[in-house]
Amino acid sequence: MIAAPSFHAIAAIAVTIAMFVGFIRGRLSIEIVSLLTIAVIAVGLYFFPIEGTDPTDGIVLAFSGFGHYALITICALMIMGRGLVVTGALEPAARFLERVFKWNIQLGLLFSLLIAFVLSMGVNNTPVLVLLIPIFVTLAARGALPASKTLIPLNAASLIGGLATTIGTSTNILVVSIAVDLGMDRMGVFHFTPIVLVAGALALPYLWLVMPRMLKDNRTTEFQQQRKFYSRLRVGDESKLVGEKIADILPRLPEGITFHDKTDGTITAQERLLISGTHEALEEAMREIGGEVAPIWVIDKIRRKSRELGQDINVVEMTVTADSRLLNRTLPTSGVADLFGVAVLGIHRPDTVIGDKDKYSSGGDLRINEGDVLLVMGLIDDVQEFARSDSLLQLEGARELPRRSKALLAAIIMGISVGLASLGIFPIAIAALGGAILMFVTGCVKFDRVGKALSGQVIVLVAASIAIGRLIDESGAADWLGQLLSLAIAFDGPANIQLAITIAVIMLFMTVLTNFASNATAATVGTPIAFAISNQLGLPPEPLVLAVLFGCNLCYATPIAYQTNMLIMAEGSYNFQDYVRTGVPLVAIMVTTLTALLVLTYGM
Repeated sequence: MIAAPSFHAIAAIAVTIAMFVGFIRGRLSIEIVSLLTIAVIAVGLYFFPIEGTDPTDGIVLAFSGFGHYALITICALMIMGRGLVVTGALEPAARFLERVFKWNIQLGLLFSLLIAFVLSMGVNNTPVLVLLIPIFVTLAARGALPASKTLIPLNAASLIGGLATTIGTSTNILVVSIAVDLGMDRMGVFHFTPIVLVAGALALPYLWLVMPRMLKDNRTTEFQQQRKFYSRLRVGDESKLVGEKIADILPRLPEGITFHDKTDGTITAQERLLISGTHEALEEAMREIGGEVAPIWVIDKIRRKSRELGQDINVVEMTVTADSRLLNRTLPTSGVADLFGVAVLGIHRPDTVIGDKDKYSSGGDLRINEGDVLLVMGLIDDVQEFARSDSLLQLEGARELPRRSKALLAAIIMGISVGLASLGIFPIAIAALGGAILMFVTGCVKFDRVGKALSGQVIVLVAASIAIGRLIDESGAADWLGQLLSLAIAFDGPANIQLAITIAVIMLFMTVLTNFASNATAATVGTPIAFAISNQLGLPPEPLVLAVLFGCNLCYATPIAYQTNMLIMAEGSYNFQDYVRTGVPLVAIMVTTLTALLVLTYGM
């Protein structure tokens, strides 16, 4: 018999269940549920402190998550990921994957899952996800699969890959180290890799074909209904377009780019071709085939001024009002570039009919009407002066152009940080924080833009999960649950059946614990329990220790289970139910498969 749980252990379990129910029901936002959980822990431990502690110690425990290294690590990784995005450092990789996805979406996703899996076998899966997240967000913006349909499968693939070697995750190292201290022989790097490879191969069809269909397209309506702008593609004397046929360059262009006044034939120097497309499509087309959609001299002037002042170039959408002096003018006759130093890249008009000659000047340029939306590029002060002077209404959705001059520097900083963490020279927390600071110091990320990199939802969720984990550990709830587990599986029966049930129960217990506490807590509590059970039942300790190690890594079912789950939460616009809906079946697949493989490998 085991002793009854303490009052604090019962309270810890109750608070954990209440938080889980609050997340699942979804009536309150994740931020509110997280803050309420922290408040309940702080107030409860203040009035009913754990034995041997002071009331103020409970407050420290409740709010410890806000200063915890895990939260600092996640924020630093978000900042470095932001640096890769705003500098355009990942665009080459994104364009390569975009071509793969364009060739075949399903094969593109499969290729990406395999990359995440293989990389995570030798590199900590956290930096792997940090590298992949902005790439797939960029791909989603270019019309590939929505980020909400790819990030959870990618995260799961990286977690399974990290499970395959003793160095794949810090949890693996911790379990193996504790087992060695308890008397077990040290496992090699690939000691249990074949088992995980077989389990991963069986789980892959679920990640690839089923999981994306279970996830919704979380893009906003505004994102899905981007405006199409009409513009003039200027072909210079040195342009690589000269002499090419339009039919030959169309396959190289992003979807949505259309040529209007010239749809076939050969392109000649100094032509101004009427094209249309979204801003992102126009930008990608310019990068792919060369040329500009605004006078080259004003583009060069904006870039030169940006470098001199150290300011970002912005692209803003503006609506033409009834009082604007631009009405009935064309862009060449408006004098916008000379007066304000900004470039108008295109004009959006929902009811434009390209063949309607009344809407064009004799030179073939579109006349500006009330209600037109102009796509304007320039430094923010110049853009705002243009809006004030010419009676334009600035719309939401302004964005900064990538600072490509910093792209190589951002990639080097990320590479060094990932390398130092992967080789074990520095903990991931130190490497990530150092990388984030370098991103600020070198100007890859502007300090006043850091709010765009961080997610308040993720911050309070991490803080609440850390507080819950400490409460479960320090209240004795984890130890009591471990004793209950040991008692529950103490039975007589055939050796292989006893081994199978013991492995499955231990793995499920570790999975539940790691999804609500932490990997470290589960590993610390579970490894000694596995040894105790092996001694009590006369079973080999190694498969039971591996059941602990595997269970500690099956953290797919909640966002609080692992830091990469939280990293993808904001980018994929996920809610708690998304993790439960997709993660529970994956846990069932992995527990069943890994249990069977361990029994086949170690059965007596």
